[in-house]
Order: sequence, then structure tokens, then C-alpha cells
Amino acid sequence: MIRKVFFIICTVAVWLDSMSQTSDDAYREPLKQVLTEIQNQYGIKIRYNDNMVSDRWVTYARWRFRPDVETTLQNVLASQDLSFSKTGDKAYKISAFQYHLKTVEEGKAQLEYLSSLYNDVTSWEKRKNEMRACMYSALQLSPIPTAPASKPIITPVRKMDGYTVENIAFEVLPGVYTCGSLYRPAKVKGKVPVVLCPDGHWDKHRYRADCQYRCATLARMGCIAISYDIFAWGESLLQFKSEDHRRSLAMTVQTLGAFRILDYLLKLKEADTNRVAISGGSGGGSHTMLVTALDDRIKLSVPVVMVSSYHSGGCPCESGMPVHLCGGGTNNAEIAAMAAPRPQLVISDGKDWTAHVPENEFPYLKKMYGYYGKPELVENVHLPNEGHDYGISKRTALYDFIAKHFHLNTIKDKDGKIDESKVTIEPESALYVFGEKGERLPANAIHSYEELRAMFDGGKK
Repeated sequence: MIRKVFFIICTVAVWLDSMSQTSDDAYREPLKQVLTEIQNQYGIKIRYNDNMVSDRWVTYARWRFRPDVETTLQNVLASQDLSFSKTGDKAYKISAFQYHLKTVEEGKAQLEYLSSLYNDVTSWEKRKNEMRACMYSALQLSPIPTAPASKPIITPVRKMDGYTVENIAFEVLPGVYTCGSLYRPAKVKGKVPVVLCPDGHWDKHRYRADCQYRCATLARMGCIAISYDIFAWGESLLQFKSEDHRRSLAMTVQTLGAFRILDYLLKLKEADTNRVAISGGSGGGSHTMLVTALDDRIKLSVPVVMVSSYHSGGCPCESGMPVHLCGGGTNNAEIAAMAAPRPQLVISDGKDWTAHVPENEFPYLKKMYGYYGKPELVENVHLPNEGHDYGISKRTALYDFIAKHFHLNTIKDKDGKIDESKVTIEPESALYVFGEKGERLPANAIHSYEELRAMFDGGKK
């Protein structure tokens, strides 16, 4: 009984305090107090961390209330760069505003709006060219910085069953290196395709078994395949801190790294410049779409578990630069459409933000390819029971798509399934360019994000 009386007294005190506010002080109330009022008025429970709401104030607080609790929460929290999610019946959780994330309905509505901006090849090409120029500028790559004069650093070749591996480092900017592993067919006859294999934020990145399976199998099919580090991951950590990966220039350095890798690989005498592909998953999927949109040297793309109209990638390496603000606002589906009419396979699944690709994003892409009279050149493999990975079913789809368009044979076992059994999974240390302790890192290597930032802020090109 005493507790009930105390609760009533506190509730009345909060109500009286809110009633004492006027327009002279913008009806200003502490956010924590406003959340208490919302819980009491609507009979809900709101979960949040105190440090997220402490020392925050809401102007015109009670004027933001509506009959519907979720509209009220939206009105109140939007003023604080906060958002909410429903966690159960009459239960909500507050989180930081996720700038890269919309609702499924909002993504679909944006696609419909974007579709209204063009209706044929001419109008779409105009939009695409404007978008591309803006994206280069947004990345601070207009103009593209002059490439260092150094040659790639390459380790001795390791011979495997049907393929070889060598590790390689490219100087992307003065003192800034991107490392990777280069897989080649054991026997090269004539011109062969080139496949860039970036990857996302999965543990171990290019050292993972599934990344090695993918690159080695592509090499055994007859491709030159390269996996490479994203910024401030892998051997890039010899130069930068892991937290630097979540800074905006990560997006720029990764994109520039892909350009430098293409510059080198496409000058190899055995490289077929008419058969150049890129495929990555998750953050590597975002990278795949972006590089394809910006560089016509890419002739085929396979973005994996990342084409979404309502999710732009939550890492600054995917959305840290204002690329998605170009053209009055865009999304990953429209960026993927910039590949048209080059062959593109979109791989999606049922357990992440690509769950709606078959009914939303893929019909849009078919329409865009239809402008060129080639709707058959974009395909979707949707795996409704799978999640966010680059597993064997997704790799199988990649192999089949590349084999079809690059006129290669896939490697299958006696049961007709893709055979990756001849691939050697090497330990992480075998894939290093600069040694197990970074002892071979070049003397000119920079060692801070601030030095990198100065190359752009200071006008060094």
C-alpha cells in the first residue's frame, strides 16, 4: 500500500512539473522524465541505458504526444537522434538513431520514387552519370590521387593442386598499403578472367576457410582471383588501429585499393580485360556494388547478402562518406542498378535485410536492365532458409554464374556437386605479406589515421 501511494505521489509530481512549463521555456522537460510520462500514459515499458538519456532535454515535450504510442515515441526520440524498436507486447527498447537503416516500407517507397525519375535508357544514363560524378566527389576521389611509383611487394609462389598462391601488397597512397592473396591457375593458357574477391566483417576476413575455398576454386576453374584486406583489418592493422575501420576514410581507401589492384592485374599479359568480375559478401557486398558502379572495367558483379533498398550498410566503410546522399538520396538497389547492362547476380537470403529482394529489389533491377533490352542479364538466387554468410550454396551460385558468362567449366564431383575438396586451407600466417610480426613492413609506412587524413585535408595527391 505504501509503495502504491509513493508511486501515485511521484506520478502527480511529474505531472505538476510538466504542467509548470510554458512556451517561454519551450515546454522543456528532461528526456528521462518524458519517457516516464510515456510509460505511465500508454501503459508500456521502455528499456534504455541511463547514459543514453541522461542530461538530455526535450523541447515542446508534451506537444509531441499523440494518441498512438509509436508516433509519440517517434516524435520525442527523433529530436534526440534516438530511435526505438518493439521487443514484445507493450515493450520497447531505445537505441541510437541508425542513419543507414529505414523500414522495409520506406525502402520500397524510395525505390518507387527513384523509378519515377527515369523511364528509358537516356534518362537513366543521365541520372547514372550525375550519380557517378557525385559519388567520386563524395569519396574525395575527384580527381583520383596519383598512384605511388612503387611496384607491388610479392612473396614467393606456393604451389597447390591445380592452382598457386602468392601474397601481394599494393601501395595505395604514399605509405598506405593494401595486402591480399593472389590465386592463379597452375597452368595458364591464353587470356584468363580476373576476379576481385573483397569480403565483409566476418571473423578472420580473407584468412577464413570459405574465402580461401572461393578464391582457390575460381583459380582451379581458370581465373586469376584475389582476396584483399578491408581498411584497418588484416595486415592493415600494422598501420592503423582497429577502431579506424569505423572512420569515414575507410570507405575511400577501400575503393581506391580496388582501383589500384585493377590497375595492376589488368596489365598482366594473361589477363582478359573483357572478363573482369568482383564479388564480396556483407560489407564486401557493399564494396562490390560501389566499385562496379564507379569502374566500367568491371564486366560482371555478384554482390552477396547486401542488396537492400532499406539498409545502406551500418559500417562507415560502407556508408561513412555521403555516397548515399547523391542524386537527392539513393540506396543500394539503385547503386546496384548502375551495373546495368553488365551481368549481375544478386544473392540474398531470408534471415537478414535481403529477405525482401525477390519482391522488391529484384523486380526493380529487372526493370532497369529492361531499359537496355537485357533483363536476362540480372539474376537473383534467393535462399530463404539461410542467413548472413558466404557459405557453399552462395559460392556454388557464384561459380555457376561466372562459368556461364565467362565460358568456363565448374569443378564438380561424381554426384554433380561443386567440388572444393582439392583446396588447401592455409594457416593465417601463410597469407601474410609482411611477416608474422610485421617485420617486413616497408620503412615508409605511415602509422596513424591522422597521417592518412592529412593526405586529403592537406591537399596531397
